[in-house]
Amino acid sequence: MRILCTNDDGIHAPGLKSLERIARELSDDVWVVAPETDQSGVSHSLSLNDPLRLREVGEKHFAVKGTPTDCVIMAVRYVMREAPPDLILSGVNRGQNVAEDVSYSGTIAAAIEGTILGFPSIALSQAYGAGGRDAIKWGCAEAHGPGMVRKAIEVGIPKGTLVNINFPDCEPDAVQGIAVVNQGRRNQEFLRLEERRDGRGNPYFWIAFARGPIDPGHGTDLWAMQAKRISVTPLRLDMTDEPTLTHYAQAFM
Repeated sequence: MRILCTNDDGIHAPGLKSLERIARELSDDVWVVAPETDQSGVSHSLSLNDPLRLREVGEKHFAVKGTPTDCVIMAVRYVMREAPPDLILSGVNRGQNVAEDVSYSGTIAAAIEGTILGFPSIALSQAYGAGGRDAIKWGCAEAHGPGMVRKAIEVGIPKGTLVNINFPDCEPDAVQGIAVVNQGRRNQEFLRLEERRDGRGNPYFWIAFARGPIDPGHGTDLWAMQAKRISVTPLRLDMTDEPTLTHYAQAFM
């Protein structure tokens, strides 16, 4: 099996090294094509107004000056064009990708692009807690990742569907199981803009989230993270709201 690894945190991100270790548990034929710099939050964007620059950083390792979506396209249509991948893995993201994160995440977007291009694609993310980014338990994803990917491949990934896997903020032996769950939804009242001033007194802003009580909703990815379970959520490319489609079809006729 030929595996393509990519991410949105950049070519030097520790999570990408974890992903490569996961991939090498599954295959000896592992390729890495990832962004030159951190591309977190760029979602499914394409670089249409800037050229893509490709840099070989090692054997089967390439950096792209572009987005995660650009990286998948570059890998499939150029770097690996003679022998495309059998599987695309995106991650391991620095932080969970649950609820609304799915809409913003470059990690998810890379898996979306892989799915659009016709390749089985899986996104993997590692949650972290109060310890912050300096205390991420990458070992959780590395210990459980190979088995999760194997199982997804064994069960099968339908055309037009990608798999979103999140690992909880705990050590590998503290994981309380696996939960196949729906995408959750956060309380967006916690979304904030922090206003600050630069050296000349001009305002600038940071997007931030205030802390507050969370009702994750049983059976959601948010709930799974709180319960220290590995969350598995299949996501479809077709975002059509079928019930509303039927209602509109009747209303507009």
